[in-house]
Amino acid sequence: MAATPEKPAAVTPRRKAGRHRGEGQWAVGHFTPLNGNEQFKKDDDGLNVRTRIETIYSKRGFDSIDPNDLRGRMRWWGLYTQRKPGIDGGKTAILEPEELDDEYFMLRVRIDGGRLTTEQLRVIGEISQEFARGTADLTDRQNVQYHWIRIEDVPEIWRRLEEVGLSTTEACGDTPRVILGSPVAGIAENEIIDGSPAIDEIQRRFIGNPDFSNLPRKFKSAVSGSPQLDVAHEINDIAFVGVNPPEHGPGFDLWVGGGLSTNPKLGVRLGAWVPLDEVPDVYGGVIGIFRDYGYRRLRTRARLKFLVADWGPEKFRQILEDEYLKYELVDGPAPEQPTGTWRDHLGVHKQKDGRFYVGFAPRVGRVDGATLTKIADLAGAHGSGRLRTTAEQKMIVLDVEEAQVESLVAGLEALDLRVTPSPFRRGTMACTGIEFCKLAIVETKARGASLIDELERRIPEFDEPITININGCPNACARIQVADIGLKGQLVLDDNGNQVEGFQVHLGGALGLEAGFGRKVRGLKVTSAELPDYVERVLLRFQEQREAGERFATWAARASDGDLS
Repeated sequence: MAATPEKPAAVTPRRKAGRHRGEGQWAVGHFTPLNGNEQFKKDDDGLNVRTRIETIYSKRGFDSIDPNDLRGRMRWWGLYTQRKPGIDGGKTAILEPEELDDEYFMLRVRIDGGRLTTEQLRVIGEISQEFARGTADLTDRQNVQYHWIRIEDVPEIWRRLEEVGLSTTEACGDTPRVILGSPVAGIAENEIIDGSPAIDEIQRRFIGNPDFSNLPRKFKSAVSGSPQLDVAHEINDIAFVGVNPPEHGPGFDLWVGGGLSTNPKLGVRLGAWVPLDEVPDVYGGVIGIFRDYGYRRLRTRARLKFLVADWGPEKFRQILEDEYLKYELVDGPAPEQPTGTWRDHLGVHKQKDGRFYVGFAPRVGRVDGATLTKIADLAGAHGSGRLRTTAEQKMIVLDVEEAQVESLVAGLEALDLRVTPSPFRRGTMACTGIEFCKLAIVETKARGASLIDELERRIPEFDEPITININGCPNACARIQVADIGLKGQLVLDDNGNQVEGFQVHLGGALGLEAGFGRKVRGLKVTSAELPDYVERVLLRFQEQREAGERFATWAARASDGDLS
């Protein structure tokens, strides 16, 4: 069993902390908080705020909440204040936090591995209708997000979620966030290895554990044994990717240091093969490195990707082996080229037990509580009671008998949940946007939904895989840099010189073994009103100019600036 590091106080300093404060790394003796976030985390563990929510804030109301809890520690339990209505995007970076805060919250329900039962989904839907004005968005981290949550209702919401085995613990904050998993783990015919036992053990050992509840920033992770590479492993802090080398058998290839936001970096391979039963130990070693060596001086450099970039994969692996695991990892191969063009598991597919799973798409992850309860009813009537969320804002019903498939598909389609969607509905993703997010500059969800409708109407014959990711700000929650067409929200000037909502355009990004970031054409920006015209124009040029079998990303890399404008 690998050794797990103790609390930071037990870390042996390599050198004394002098006057130079460095990057605020605990492992080299820099324990003095260097910014307000580090100070409030030192003052009190974010996990402790739950008691105050239950005993004080839910009883005395919003105005009783301490500011460091409101905009800090409450994230440890999945709570963010949402944006006050009526504040335009031009004021996002100007107003103080208390001017942007509404007296309502976003609440994120973590769904590790995307695994749900019909009972759990029904409870999620009922909570949405009773406490969240019907909101319940599917995210690209396999979670569900509510809005309009009152602090008075939070204890009751927790009670109902936890009664069916769900949680909001560390769904936000500087913590180990939800663990992504293949949505077809344990059932897919072509699966290399089922990572679900490792996800369960990581949850048990690390989530809600005070030893790992004060990280430099968020820690994102993924475990998938699917050959379709279906968890965006390249942009997680740590990822375990299924491989099957003949000399070792099924196991995982280890990646670290991925992440997007304003300084995007793709994860790097450590060249190590990890067997299933060692995945939690290796996870513990990597998160321990992040806790102890991660940069805490500047929030903009506090993600693991910066440490990995500075150290390099060889040093990172050496520190992991020597100081945390206390054994050498086994060398192993990279994953093979992913199977299939899409990684979202939409459509009807045969399981390895002979039954079927059915994947379906809402528009840009936007659903509501009433729809979720109806999905739970359909899944209960046609399957075994198991569902999955995906890392693409989609959902899957598992264990459907062949005789039940047609009826289930018809029921989903009646809810406007497409099993065989157009490329536009299938490939368009949007973050929360200015409707609720305090960081956003532009609207996203409605914009994405209307863009899908426009493109389906204008170019219904288009049948190539295409991803269109829409983000309300530069932080890339909707993964704009790795989309075929990535749209970063900002204010732009229209033809009349007026400042309006619009987007900076990224073109030709991709995930998979040919992963890379999109190209930015100098000065290429588009207003929200012009967006359908622009996307239609670029896609038609792609159709005209593409070579046989050429992907959009490949064409965009070689196309002229004029053809991309």
